[in-house]
Amino acid sequence: HVQLVESGGGSVQAGGSLRLSCAASMNGYSDEFMGWFRQAPGKEREGVAAIYGGIMTYYADSVKGRFTISQDNAKPTLYLQMNALKPEDTAMYYCAADLVTGGDWRSVDLWSYWGQGTQVTVS
Repeated sequence: HVQLVESGGGSVQAGGSLRLSCAASMNGYSDEFMGWFRQAPGKEREGVAAIYGGIMTYYADSVKGRFTISQDNAKPTLYLQMNALKPEDTAMYYCAADLVTGGDWRSVDLWSYWGQGTQVTVS
């Protein structure tokens, strides 16, 4: 049984920062590849960032230079530091784990486990 619990969302003014956390209980399943996705009302869920092996990182073009994904395997917890937030970053943010080997990290269908989400609102 895998459990992913997001926290850290909230309301912030444009230009502000938030740090999202995802507490992961993997229970033997792989946390080698983890990611963050977001879904705005009326839009499809989209990949924001992913991390492989705690080192290799991937970002959507829309967040490059503003967001940073990181992972603390000791806890284990996944983070998303979001700076210079824009109104278009407003969405429900989800943590994902266990990408199909060789899959495109941006493909929603290729991730096995999801958290319940945390809301980020930028005004």
